[in-house]
Amino acid sequence: MNPLDPELLRTFLAVADTGNFTRAASRVHRTQSAVSMQIKRLEETVGAPLFARGPRGVELTAKGEQLLANARRIVALIDETAASLGAPPLQGKLRLGIPEEYGYSVLVRALGAFARVHPEVEISARYGRSADHMQAVAEDRLDLAIVFEWQDFSDGEVLMSDPTVWVTSDAHATHEQRPIPIALYENEGWCTDFALRMLTRRRLPYRVAYRSETGGGLKVAVMSGLAIAPISRSNIPPGCRELAAAEGFGDIDASKVVMHRNPRSRGDVVDAMARAIRDGFAASATG
Repeated sequence: MNPLDPELLRTFLAVADTGNFTRAASRVHRTQSAVSMQIKRLEETVGAPLFARGPRGVELTAKGEQLLANARRIVALIDETAASLGAPPLQGKLRLGIPEEYGYSVLVRALGAFARVHPEVEISARYGRSADHMQAVAEDRLDLAIVFEWQDFSDGEVLMSDPTVWVTSDAHATHEQRPIPIALYENEGWCTDFALRMLTRRRLPYRVAYRSETGGGLKVAVMSGLAIAPISRSNIPPGCRELAAAEGFGDIDASKVVMHRNPRSRGDVVDAMARAIRDGFAASATG
């Protein structure tokens, strides 16, 4: 196989992130026909189709999914190397909102890579609910917001798919109790619309045993054997596991993790942090 052209990989990532050749063309500042030609060249290089048409645009094929994480790593390494050798370190302030679930798995990586190149940027990070982060962006209180979207998907940049699932403790088999003790977020809207609806549809009797404002609190409830809880698949704690469809459960939603940028927040600092966040999610996906 011929060497992979980094520019073709950039275009591939733009199509994968937007799910649309037109929006990808705008992102990489090329015409739609040029994007199509580049994807065709990349497919010839790897010897297989990378995208297939889906109900909402184009979707990655199995070969495309296989290439995705490595493409992010390659492009990220090129960008980080260029940044460290080229332009002087950036200065300024950056306001970031991110779900608590990704504090250790993603934010540690992203901030570490960012700080190595731009140690003088002052970063303000906040954990919170997706709705709160989106409101903060609208009110110009955040520059970047990482949010969950489980319906009415936006045109934001999709960083990963991370469905919510019911999780139980291996040691306690809490899910075998009847009624099933469950842990929920204090915010009832999301749980009522998705998690509880799934239990009702599957005719699984339950009782609310625990409530928490954070995902960390739900993990504690599961690990202690107090309850099962709805947790994003990438954040299942040690000693716990996903409850599968064969056991009467299955996916609660089809959540995607999406990055939104405040249109009033422009400049190199925001661009650099967006790259670091994007690369942090890519690294998390590959372990």
